[in-house]
Amino acid sequence: MKHRTLTIMRSGMLLLSAALFLALVGLLWTAIPWTAVRWSILGLCAALYAAVGLWAWYQRRQVALFADDLCQTLDTLLSGRPVEGYQPYEDSLTAKVQGKLMQYFDIMSEGKRQSQRDKETLQGLVSDISHQVKTPIANLQMFTGILRQHTLSEEQRQEFLGTMAGQLDKLDFLLQSLIKMSRLETGTFALHMENARLSDTIAQAMSTVWARAEEKGIQLSADCDSAVTVQHDPKWTAEALGNLLDNAVKYTPEGGSVSVLVRPWQFYTRIDITDTGIGIPEEHYHDVFQRFYRAPEVTAQEGVGLGLYLANGIITRQRGYISVKSKVGEGTTFSVYLLSDSHSS
Repeated sequence: MKHRTLTIMRSGMLLLSAALFLALVGLLWTAIPWTAVRWSILGLCAALYAAVGLWAWYQRRQVALFADDLCQTLDTLLSGRPVEGYQPYEDSLTAKVQGKLMQYFDIMSEGKRQSQRDKETLQGLVSDISHQVKTPIANLQMFTGILRQHTLSEEQRQEFLGTMAGQLDKLDFLLQSLIKMSRLETGTFALHMENARLSDTIAQAMSTVWARAEEKGIQLSADCDSAVTVQHDPKWTAEALGNLLDNAVKYTPEGGSVSVLVRPWQFYTRIDITDTGIGIPEEHYHDVFQRFYRAPEVTAQEGVGLGLYLANGIITRQRGYISVKSKVGEGTTFSVYLLSDSHSS
């Protein structure tokens, strides 16, 4: 419909031009008595009319070539091939529009690649979650079948029920950890940064491991000046420090020690969490922060391999970082660096 309208408009313009030309010829023949003058003016008008027509044809030709170049550029980009003959520094309309098209295509391509990466991450998460919850669910199903099909003494029944309660606790811990991990990965958790005392955050973190440390006879200690304040989210930072402390207590033998030392620096405030545990080989320093990673020598220990991953994610989202230094058989120090007040804005 639009093409038909344009055709009708062009035909109308041609008819109007022809009518004006004929009117001009009639005016010349009636108003000017000299034949030579009439033909001269008529020739000049014809030349001008031809020049205007030629210029209009040239412009249409340029527009057609411009459109062909853009279509060819789009076809090349859509096929995934590099654009041939593109001159990024050429001062022409075609080069400018081609540049914008290529920028837009790069943005769209990056969005597509990010979407694919997100899809792969989601698939990995679903696979990991399925693998992690399979064992406690299978154990619960097995114990439920035993309780239903066998005649057990009260002592055996209580023992099975206690085991099932432990599996339920493990499943609940796993699901809570997975929820935190998904919130961290998708960026749906919100940090509420405030200028708070670091000693209160450390105390909150230590309270989560105090009972377990007492059971193993592990000595807990903290050295933090109550005047030290850091711009941080107390709740999530306590979660991160609690995960590091839980890891330290878990892999420290009975009678060992876990200490927390805070050292304010000019740019960062450093929190050292040191244990006298089994240690980490240097080649696994990076691995321990990967989700679901568990070293072969600790697979018998309780855990799912999310604590250090969550701790690292929480601290990095506060513009801090975590480093590790360890010696196998002697102990490990995890150092948490949080931006000091004067450099947190």
